[in-house]
Amino acid sequence: FFFFNDTATTEIYTLSLHDALPIYTCRCPQASGSAGSGLEEKKRERVTMTKQIHVGKVSVGGGAPVSIQSMTNTRTDDVQATLKQIRTLAAAGCDIIRVAVPDMAAARAVAKIKEESPLPVVVDIHFDYKLALEAIAAGADKVRINPGNIGGEDRVKAVAQACQQRGIPIRIGVNGGSLEKDILAKYGRVCPEAMVESAFGHIRLLNKFDFDDICVSLKSSSVPITMKAYQLMSQESNYPLHIGVTEAGTVRMGTLKSAVGIGGLLALGVGDTMRVSLSADPVEEVYAARDILKAAGIRKDGAELVSCPTCGRTRIDLISLANEVEQRLKTVDKPITVAVMGCVVNGPGEASAADCGIAGGVGEGLLFKKGQIIKKVPQDQLVDELFRLIETL
Repeated sequence: FFFFNDTATTEIYTLSLHDALPIYTCRCPQASGSAGSGLEEKKRERVTMTKQIHVGKVSVGGGAPVSIQSMTNTRTDDVQATLKQIRTLAAAGCDIIRVAVPDMAAARAVAKIKEESPLPVVVDIHFDYKLALEAIAAGADKVRINPGNIGGEDRVKAVAQACQQRGIPIRIGVNGGSLEKDILAKYGRVCPEAMVESAFGHIRLLNKFDFDDICVSLKSSSVPITMKAYQLMSQESNYPLHIGVTEAGTVRMGTLKSAVGIGGLLALGVGDTMRVSLSADPVEEVYAARDILKAAGIRKDGAELVSCPTCGRTRIDLISLANEVEQRLKTVDKPITVAVMGCVVNGPGEASAADCGIAGGVGEGLLFKKGQIIKKVPQDQLVDELFRLIETL
């Protein structure tokens, strides 16, 4: 919940859904000049500016654009299938790709994947430090691992030194479902404070061996727990944060939970790179991530669709029309807003902020640009005419 006052500063409070107590507070200068201009400039201001790491050629943190990540679901040792999926994800707008490394065959495949991958490659390691060493030697751009879960300190040292020699970062991936037993015993449950304590334990292990090229994630399937964990981490450290809600679910519910959790954090200035985790084709994760970034006002690349809800005045199949336009806009990389409206009486005026759009009528509709009607178009030609107009913008 956000509360604004009319004083020289603006106070923003986020309230816990459980206890209605403030869990995050920041102050920023009151907007001045044109309406909204000051707030727009402050939208991505962090409480603490994060340090910057580099994943291949992609910068993360330190004011770099928020990058989109996804993970392949092919067998990593099936190099061609994995590369095919990586190329598809890159075309959809993915910036960084992660591959699972469950065995030595997968670790050794990283070298061939790296040779042809259009994206930086992160390797996902659990428990076996030898897999990490093999994947690092094969050219991985980043390692996702929890140092405390790979054995003795000699193993942690070996991985830290290998990453240091190659100049690649490590992501500490804290997950609410796999917290250390002693931390769970201390707190009695999965909670934000427990997740943050786990993260700092792993950080101390790496710092012990003079390694600090670190990114942190603190994911839970609970949106409130996830959000508060990231807020606490942001307040207590300057490590770049990989944000996401884990095990979010299917396309519909997973996107909704991610929009609330990830989008809410981004709106508060928290988060440097992101992954939307869905039980779906990974391409859907990338599309959802792009939409969240647009909705949060962070990215302007690609087209944004606005469409009105249906009502009794609607005389056109607006739902099918909007879905068709949305699907075709996925291939448009222009930073434009496109409107699909159901009423020719109010549509162009209500969508005057859009760069272009269509408004339905009875058997025909209007094509408009910046709120100005261009021409009437038969209903079955509306979408094609709209995209011809988009090509001219």
